[in-house]
Amino acid sequence: MVDAEGVAAVGVRSVAAAAGLSHGAPRRYFPTLASLLAAIAREGVDDLDRVLAPALAGGIDDAAVAYWRFSAERPHMFDLIFRHDLLDGAGGNLREVTRPWIDALAERLGGIDRAIELWSAIHGLCVLARTAAIATTGVTVDERYVRAVAERLAAA
Repeated sequence: MVDAEGVAAVGVRSVAAAAGLSHGAPRRYFPTLASLLAAIAREGVDDLDRVLAPALAGGIDDAAVAYWRFSAERPHMFDLIFRHDLLDGAGGNLREVTRPWIDALAERLGGIDRAIELWSAIHGLCVLARTAAIATTGVTVDERYVRAVAERLAAA
């Protein structure tokens, strides 16, 4: 539902209807919409981890491209995963999965500051490209561009 229609389409009633349940049934498992969204986001984080963890074992540029691909292929899930304003305290323990990503980058790059700089740049490219915020610049953000930025930042 998130991948097809976005976060706004997800509600306790809509999920119940899609699952063929009574409208109150999900409340037994998810007392709030935030807890439901956190469970969905956890599935998305696990999916991203399945592609990102092996890529992190390779090159920094491989990890950047894997991250880029996920954001391009599953933009609504990508958005949900990083909606900490909605998800904080709602369950799912998302940071227990995402923290090793930043730790792996920090180890490879020689520090947490450089890891955050790289992640911020790649995450920003994902968001800026998808929202067409840089469309008028003449720059085409694609996998090749993301790889080049990651290589440049990793070498700095």
